[in-house]
Amino acid sequence: MNLDQVSLGSLYRVSVVNAPKGAPQIKGQLEDIGFLPGEQVTLLRKGLLKKGPYLVRVGASTFALRHSEARMIEVESVND
Repeated sequence: MNLDQVSLGSLYRVSVVNAPKGAPQIKGQLEDIGFLPGEQVTLLRKGLLKKGPYLVRVGASTFALRHSEARMIEVESVND
């Protein structure tokens, strides 16, 4: 599942970042700020109409992501 589909407050693990073919640099930008495979992530808040921005904690840092960015980050539940 993608980060835009997860439950608030639950702990997940980043599986992969899938950037669109026309913008491969976005993958590098997301990885540079900490969205790396194996990193733990928690969705703290969803914006208006649950379409972003998304407040996300990855590792010890907190970021706001656009809906399109959250959709690129594939995660798995830590409890699986």
